[in-house]
Amino acid sequence: MASATVYRKDYIPPTHWVDSVHLEFDLHPQQTHVHSTLIIRPNEDRINNDLVLNGRDLELVRIVMDGRELDRTEYTLMPNGDIVLRGITKEIKLEIENIINPQANTSLMGLYLSKGNFMTQCEAEGFRRITYYPDRPDISAKFTVRINAPKSVCPVLLSNGNLVEEGELDGNWHYTCWEDPFPKPSYLFALVAGNLKCREEKFQLKNGKKALLQIWVEPQNLDKTEFALESLKRAIAWDEERFGLELDLERFMIVATDDFTMGAMENKGLNIFNSRCVLATPEVATDRDFARIESVIGHEYFHNWTGNRVTCRDWFQLTLKEGLTVFREQEFAADMLGDSTARAVKRIEDVRYLRDRQFTEDAGPMAHPIRPESYEEINNFYTTTVYEKGAEVIRMLQTLLGKDGFKRGLEQYIRDHDGSSATCEDFLNAMAEANMRNLSQFTRWYSQAGTPHVRVRTHWDERSATYTITLSQFCPPTPGQTKKEPFFIPFDVALFNSKGKPIALQLQAETNAKGTSRVLELTDEEHSWVFVGVKEKPIPSLARNFSAPIIVDYNYSPEELVFLSQCDNDAFNRAHAMEELSLLCINEMVSDYERGTRMVINPHYRNAFESMLTDKSISPAFKAIALTLPSETRIAEAQPMINPISIRAAIRSLREQLGRQFSHLIMRVFDDNAPNPVYSPNAADAGKRAMRAFCFELLLAGGNAKSLLRARQIFETSKNLTERLDALRIIVNSASPTKFTLLEAAETEWRNEPLLINKWFTLQATATVPMDECPIVDVVQNLVERYPGYNAHNPNNVYSLVLAFCQNNLAEFHRPDGVGYKFWVEQVLKLDRINPQVSSRLARCLDGWRRYTPECSKLMFSALKYVYSQPNLSTDLKEVVGKALNNATH
Repeated sequence: MASATVYRKDYIPPTHWVDSVHLEFDLHPQQTHVHSTLIIRPNEDRINNDLVLNGRDLELVRIVMDGRELDRTEYTLMPNGDIVLRGITKEIKLEIENIINPQANTSLMGLYLSKGNFMTQCEAEGFRRITYYPDRPDISAKFTVRINAPKSVCPVLLSNGNLVEEGELDGNWHYTCWEDPFPKPSYLFALVAGNLKCREEKFQLKNGKKALLQIWVEPQNLDKTEFALESLKRAIAWDEERFGLELDLERFMIVATDDFTMGAMENKGLNIFNSRCVLATPEVATDRDFARIESVIGHEYFHNWTGNRVTCRDWFQLTLKEGLTVFREQEFAADMLGDSTARAVKRIEDVRYLRDRQFTEDAGPMAHPIRPESYEEINNFYTTTVYEKGAEVIRMLQTLLGKDGFKRGLEQYIRDHDGSSATCEDFLNAMAEANMRNLSQFTRWYSQAGTPHVRVRTHWDERSATYTITLSQFCPPTPGQTKKEPFFIPFDVALFNSKGKPIALQLQAETNAKGTSRVLELTDEEHSWVFVGVKEKPIPSLARNFSAPIIVDYNYSPEELVFLSQCDNDAFNRAHAMEELSLLCINEMVSDYERGTRMVINPHYRNAFESMLTDKSISPAFKAIALTLPSETRIAEAQPMINPISIRAAIRSLREQLGRQFSHLIMRVFDDNAPNPVYSPNAADAGKRAMRAFCFELLLAGGNAKSLLRARQIFETSKNLTERLDALRIIVNSASPTKFTLLEAAETEWRNEPLLINKWFTLQATATVPMDECPIVDVVQNLVERYPGYNAHNPNNVYSLVLAFCQNNLAEFHRPDGVGYKFWVEQVLKLDRINPQVSSRLARCLDGWRRYTPECSKLMFSALKYVYSQPNLSTDLKEVVGKALNNATH
């Protein structure tokens, strides 16, 4: 059956409203009974009085309307599982009983089992797998929930809101009753029941009230929850201070589970998290894990206002809550780091992720605006475009309006729409009204796909001491959008003199200079700005701090890039100059490799590298991220035709040469960055560890024998996972046979800890050196088929092994013999029968098939065609593969 395409333009309000929902659950692994009682009234603005109740994979027992059980002829049970009640013209009380099978639910949507515990996931359309209901985000109702279950199996029974009653029942059963004081859409419903323990604390809010904070986990994980609870407290305090938004419930609960498709879910008052985004100790989590946990804890808590109290009118408005909340999460995480350098490192990390993932998405068959115009399966649009690019669009608003102006706009948005569903226009209108700005052109960021290019032309006139900057914008065609109107682009610039000092900026029409940096507002296809009093030819610093999600086209000379890498006072652009130099060097080495000539390091890059490596005025954290080589994905983005083998060879050669040529300097930097022996994930110590890992990698690549012994010693003796994992990763990516012994030792130690065994999977999936002449694809295939700790039903296992290989190991996945694509086909089809969301995510690894070498491109196209030809594909997978194939004409 062909998938039905849903269009934003076709939105119509619901035919009926739901005022209240009472749910009662009798929990059982195979036969959970659900009894719902709904108070429903017609929407007076709609003429159609047919009430549609969505349902999927439900066994209907009975329907009772206003006390009378309906005959089978009084409603229509649709082929897709929905129920239609005709002619509902007045308020009714509707009672529905149905049965569901949580144990058979491998999609992890709706109600399912995770290690014997009951969990729910309802966003976007999972509630219809629990009971019959008008499952759409613009219908909000007050929920009360009663949960009945055997006490021995489910000693803990949780749902949204406040606990109002609990007690004992016959047969060793017990119950709890929960009441959520705030209306919510069905996608925010949550239920958790099972054998769990909690870390809890009463936390005093700014208003003087105390709220109960709880982190619920499996008993063996209770000791891994302290950091998550502290992160939650910091998030609550930050939102109070930064935006004046307070926790509005008596309690706030977080639950962690290993079986979860996404990172976490912001269900009102009962957030359900993937365990990797909650559990942490120095022995099982790295510095990056600690940082991610704090960010995700903050993200889901911040949804309490930007997502829950004000929610989306429809799923096309997803970026309204996700882009905004990612931005709030990023600001929170940066503020928690303290100093400006640490904030800059966080900004660099965020933008590199955007460039690696979202820029690639914008250039591929799934390109879409941050607010899509259509979809076949909404689960496919939980993308880096909606989230990360959406956050950059929000950040541009703060750049244009200032922090205070942005806060005024957010306050007005919440004031105007609290308790209701909203659209992206509602948000922009609030921002415009609160700041008396016309943002009508800015809406194009919500409707146009693609990454704009901004071409920069400059001219210095020595006689008049003026410097002209001309910006012109162009956005390449994307599927369904060949012509783009000009965007509203904030473009932050500064000018530096020959001594590396910023120049005071004064435009021709101004009477005096206004600082040393300026946000230019590009709204036309082309515009020029003339700065006066520029007495020597400057070097420009462009799109500072990544002021817009664009590609800047400016022909910097290598000498200018070296200058900026040493002198720019914008830390982001300083690191970006270093990255551009490394890309220049790697691209030259790729060409050398393909011509069969000797690969040599570009002298400008070598000089900049040495200068930054030995610069004692910059922090280890900044030095580590600025010197880290670009990802293979980022390098591939700049190639006219992607040859992963050439890219891998160039990177390997560059590391070897750097490791040999600067061995003594690298060793000195390594020794100078010994972190505090008492582990802390703070930014300063994490920066030192990152710097040491970078040094280790180059030393080992350069053939330093002592570094191999030292790396092994660190793996065997260090008390924190960051150092141990870095050491093991570096050894695994070397030619040393020691890797096999250490991988076996790690497996023996880590096999019973899911957080660690997933990292063990990823180490092998992303290895850049074949394992004893065995291709990495064979290693991954063997783990998938034979390792007892791998479970295809667990998304974390799939992401850390299969997706990590296909997405992050380009040279091995894109082998010319096509075995990587054969493996991809097998896994995509297998996973589609288990969890379509996971399958469609894996399918996107072939989005860019047209940009690879002809040999790879042909094999990738054949793999996509084969998958698309298979019967009974999920809507999720069919849409992704279909768009990849249809893009052949673009």
